[in-house]
Amino acid sequence: MAYLWILTTLVASVAQTARNAMQRSLTETLGTVGASQVRFLYGFPFALLFLLAVSQIGGEAAPAATGRYLAWVLGGAVTQILATVLMLATMRERSFAVTTAYIKTEPVQVAIFGLLFLGDHLTLGGALAIVVATAGVVMMAVKPGSPGLTAAGLRPAVLGIVAGAFFALSAIGFRGAILTLESGSFVLRATTTLAWSLGMQTALLVVWLGLFDRPALMKSFGAWRPSLMAGFAGAFASQFWFLGFSLTSAANVRTLALVEVLLAQAVSKRLFGQETTAREIIGMTLIVGGVVLLLWTHGT
Repeated sequence: MAYLWILTTLVASVAQTARNAMQRSLTETLGTVGASQVRFLYGFPFALLFLLAVSQIGGEAAPAATGRYLAWVLGGAVTQILATVLMLATMRERSFAVTTAYIKTEPVQVAIFGLLFLGDHLTLGGALAIVVATAGVVMMAVKPGSPGLTAAGLRPAVLGIVAGAFFALSAIGFRGAILTLESGSFVLRATTTLAWSLGMQTALLVVWLGLFDRPALMKSFGAWRPSLMAGFAGAFASQFWFLGFSLTSAANVRTLALVEVLLAQAVSKRLFGQETTAREIIGMTLIVGGVVLLLWTHGT
């Protein structure tokens, strides 16, 4: 059980890599908010199915939601929406790789927010692991001869870093909600929180698009086939993120999640025959070193 969070995080990372690819392809047809909305609208039914299955298998009813619990969930839900919108907006201005460098400052930020809001303390080794792995991501994203992180101006840099901050806050909100629940197994508490969060996010975005961008809302209903797959992938990934948050600090989960960068690199090499440069090898080595240090610190 002490190391189960490692497995859940790895599964979530693979599912999220697939979800991001699907969601990004929808941005051109649905717009930034419309593409953000499909992961919630089409993910919510799957979250309810997950909750029903967990309740039936475990023989437990979903724990009651208190006002404090709902406040944590709402905080996580709203900041995740904002983070997703800002991430897709950044992708429209900069490359996927550079956007990743901005977003993946998240582990550093989630460690700070976790300490401030939840009292999740990090060891010196854990803090060093976060810094080393994050440095590896930045090194892989910024290549010699290509525009630097700030070459396109301050706007995409600010958007990306703020997106990372909102992703960090959403992780803290969801972990805070899970810890607030007083009954149920860690699986039931995580799945209950997933259902509540996706329900809130669906309601908020349907109302927003209905008031301010009805064409995008109608297009999301029309594009239900690709959106359904993106929704399932999103709900599946979130299920395993939440399981990780129920087992260990959000900083541990989000640092290990940097393996997504290695997965993306492997996919690029496999599908597109892209060569791996010496700089990318150094970056990957730093990521792996940071992750190994994190796991070693966690086990000592």
